[in-house]
Amino acid sequence: MKHTIPTYDLSDISKHRFHIKRMDQHTYHTETVLMDKGIHRDSHYIFTFMESGHVRMMVDFNTIEAKDSTIFCVLPGQVHQGLLMDKVNGWFVAIKSDLVPDAVRSVFEESMEGIRPLAVEKIWVEKFNNAAAILHSFYTEEMLASKEGFLVIQSLLHSFIGMFALIYSKENYSQAIGENRSLQLTREFKIMVRQSYKTMKSPSEYAEKLNISRGYLTEAIREVTGKPAQHWIHQEILIEAKRLLAFTHLTVKEIAYELGYNDHTYFSRLFSKLEAQSPSEFRNSNR
Repeated sequence: MKHTIPTYDLSDISKHRFHIKRMDQHTYHTETVLMDKGIHRDSHYIFTFMESGHVRMMVDFNTIEAKDSTIFCVLPGQVHQGLLMDKVNGWFVAIKSDLVPDAVRSVFEESMEGIRPLAVEKIWVEKFNNAAAILHSFYTEEMLASKEGFLVIQSLLHSFIGMFALIYSKENYSQAIGENRSLQLTREFKIMVRQSYKTMKSPSEYAEKLNISRGYLTEAIREVTGKPAQHWIHQEILIEAKRLLAFTHLTVKEIAYELGYNDHTYFSRLFSKLEAQSPSEFRNSNR
C-alpha cells in the first residue's frame, strides 16, 4: 500500500481531452481499463452507458451495481475499483473537467447525495446508442486535428453527456422546485465546500465568501437539504479521511495535516464523533 492513492489522468489512455470506447465482447480491452487499475481515482469524469450486461464497482466505500440498460458516472476524485464486468455492451466516455459544460457539471457536482446508477427506458437506449455511435465515427485523428473538426466533435460530445445530466436532473427533486434563493445558495455552497474543505472548516467562512450571515446560510442549507451547513463540510472531510485511512499508509497524524488540521488529536476526536469509531478502528476494519 502506498502513501498516496493512485490518481490517473486522461493522458494515460488518450492524448486528447476525452476518450470514447465501445464496450462489447470484441473490445474487452475496456475490461482491463475498468478492472486492472485496482483501487484508484481519476482526475476526469467517466460517463458509462450500458445497454446490457452486469457491472459491479466500489465507489467511495459503496458497492454499486448496474444491470441491463443503465447509466452511471464516476466523478473526479472519487476512489473506485472495478469488481465485476460480465457480458457488457455499451459505451464508455472519459472526459476532462474543463470540457464538461457548466450546466452538466452542476447536476453532478452540486448533488447532495451520491451519484447512483440509473435504469433507462427503452426509448433512451436507442438515443444513447445513436449519439455515441455518431460521436465515435467522428473520433478520428483527422477530425481532431482541425479547429472545425474539433468543434463538431465537441458538440456531439456535449449532446451525449447532456443526456446523462437531463436524466439525473429529473431524479433530483430539488431541481424541480425552481431556482429560489435557498437552492441557489446551496448550489454555490456545495461547490465551494468541495474546493475548499481543507482550508475552510467553518460555515462562517463560507458565509463570508457568499456575503451573507452564518445564520442565513445555515437556514438556507437546512431548508434545501434537511441538514445544517456544518454537516456538509464535515461530510467532505470525512469521506477524504476515510479514503486516506483505508487506501494509504499515511499515519493518522499525517492524514490530519493533509486535511488541514494542525492538531491531530482534535481531528481524531472529530472523526470518532462523526463515525462512532476512531480513525485507527476504521482503518483496521476497512483494510
